[in-house]
Amino acid sequence: MSLTRPQTVISLDGARAAIAGAFARATELGVSVNIAVADLGGNLVSFDRMDGAPLMSASIAQDKAVSVVSFNGLPTHGWSELFAGDDDSVGQGIPLRPGLVIFGGGIPIVIDGELVGAVGCSGGSSEEDRAIAEAGAAAVLDR
Repeated sequence: MSLTRPQTVISLDGARAAIAGAFARATELGVSVNIAVADLGGNLVSFDRMDGAPLMSASIAQDKAVSVVSFNGLPTHGWSELFAGDDDSVGQGIPLRPGLVIFGGGIPIVIDGELVGAVGCSGGSSEEDRAIAEAGAAAVLDR
């Protein structure tokens, strides 16, 4: 029996690659957003706030990244599918958990099949945030 287990987490260089990829996509879309990268422990590794990005969405971006790693890589847009067909109280109660975000913009960073962190993006529409976060996660794999 082992009392510990190894865990691979996103590095600062990986987080910066994610931020750069997300930043580039946000620029293409013409949206000013906040971009956060968290490691598996939900710790902030890197963060950028684009000029003009809404201030309050800074914490939302961080919460999106933490929400993803807190639920084993479930993208934040994936929650609505989980609620389908379930008791209404689940769909109404889960979103009340502090810090949990259940709309688009939180995407896992997976390397070699292993969850290593997540990108959270906020400031655009849910679909824009999702696209930007996906570009950030993909940018890590391009390095």
